[in-house]
Amino acid sequence: METQKGKNWEVLDIELAKQGELNVKLAEKCMGSLMILRERLSKEQTFKGLRIAMCLHVTKETAVLVETLVAGGATVGITSCNPLSTQDDVAAYLAKRPGVSCWAYKGETIEDYYRYIGYVIGIRPHITIDDGCDLVTEIHLKHKELIEDIIGGCEETTAGINRLKNMVKDGALKYPVIAVNDNKTKHLVDNYYGTGQSTIDGIIRATNTLIAGKTFVVGGYGSCGKGVALRAKGMGANVIVTEVDPFRALQAKYDGFLVMPMKKAAPLGDIFLSVTGNRDIVTLEHVKLMKSGAMLANSGHFDCEVDVAAVREFATKVVRVRPMMEECYLPSGRSVYILGEGRLINLAAGEGHPSEIMSTSFCGQVLACEHLVQNKGKLKNEMITLPEELDLEIAKIQLKSMFVEIDELTEKQKKYMSKWREGTKNEDEEEK
Repeated sequence: METQKGKNWEVLDIELAKQGELNVKLAEKCMGSLMILRERLSKEQTFKGLRIAMCLHVTKETAVLVETLVAGGATVGITSCNPLSTQDDVAAYLAKRPGVSCWAYKGETIEDYYRYIGYVIGIRPHITIDDGCDLVTEIHLKHKELIEDIIGGCEETTAGINRLKNMVKDGALKYPVIAVNDNKTKHLVDNYYGTGQSTIDGIIRATNTLIAGKTFVVGGYGSCGKGVALRAKGMGANVIVTEVDPFRALQAKYDGFLVMPMKKAAPLGDIFLSVTGNRDIVTLEHVKLMKSGAMLANSGHFDCEVDVAAVREFATKVVRVRPMMEECYLPSGRSVYILGEGRLINLAAGEGHPSEIMSTSFCGQVLACEHLVQNKGKLKNEMITLPEELDLEIAKIQLKSMFVEIDELTEKQKKYMSKWREGTKNEDEEEK
C-alpha cells in the first residue's frame, strides 16, 4: 500500500489530519476523567523530559491519551498494536502534532508492522506502553542496550499479560511492567462493558446480520466473554459458552447459558466469537462440523484464536464478499465466513470501545506511568499490579466526570467494620 512519509511519521494520507482532529476533539468531550488528569499533569509536568514509546490501537481515544502525556511534558512515539486497527485520519492528525511521532496505517503488512515498532523503539524510550507485548518483546530480543534507560512499562491487555507472565517465569523480563489490564476498573468497565458492546457492533458492521434468533457461540467466559454473552443474549441470540475453566463454566451455567465443548457447539452455532487470549479456540476440525453460513470472529487480540490460515488453506475458494467478510468454500460444498481476517473484530470492522470506556482505561495508563516515575529504581523487574488506592482513584475520577455522587462511611460504620468481637450483642451492651 502506498503511504506518505515525513521526518518522524508514516501514514496513509496526511491530508486526513483535519478529519482526525474533529474526531479527536469529539472523543475529548466524552473522556472527562482523562481530561481531569490532563489538567493536573499539565500543571505538574510529571513527564517532563521523558520519552514514551507506545504500541497501541491508533484510535481517536488513544490520541487523547497521547496528548495527555504530551501535556504532562512527555514526547511520544506511537505505532499500532494491530495491523487492522488504525484509524487513518487519527494517525494523520497525530503525525502533525508537536511532541508526537506516528507510524501507522490500517491494513499494515507484517513487514511494516514490525518496521514501525522498530521506529518507535528508535526514540530510545524511558517508558513503554504496550497492548499485546510486541513492543516489550522486540526490545528484549533486539534492543537490549536500551533497557538500562527504561524506567518501566505498562501492559493493556490479557494476551500481553500472559506473555509477560512467561517472561517473568523464564527470567527474561529486565524492567518492571505494570499490568494495567488487571486493574479492577479495567476488568469492570473496559473488558465487560467495552468489549461486550464493541464486539457486537463490529460483527454487525462487518456483516449486517441479525443477531436475534441466531445461536451465538462464545469461546471463553472471562470478563470479556461475559460482556459479549450478555449483549448477544440481550439482542435475542441463543448463547452457548465454551470454557476450560470449571469455575467460569459453572458461572456461565448459572447465568443461564448452555455450556459445552466447542466440538459439540460447532454444528449448532451460527456465529462463533473467540475471546480468550489463547490460540486454537476454533480449529479447522471444528469448522468441518459447522453448518453452511457460519460466521467466525475473534475479539481476543491475536489472530490465532480462530485458525484462519488453516481454514483458508483447506478452502477450495476464498471470496471477499464485504470489506471485512471473507467467504471460504469448503470441499463439502458448505461455506463459512471469516470476519475481520480473524483479528480483533471490534477494531477491524468497527471503531473499538466507546470513548467513555477508554477514558477509564487510559486513566489507568496515565496513573501507571506516573507510579513508575515516582518509584524509579525502586520496583523489581517483574509484573506489577497498580496499587489499589490508584485503582480506587480512577473510579472516583470517572464518577466525578459523570457528576455522580455516592455515600461515605460514617465514623460509627468505620468503627463497626474494624471490630471482631461484636456479634449478636449491640454496641451499647458491649461497651458496658
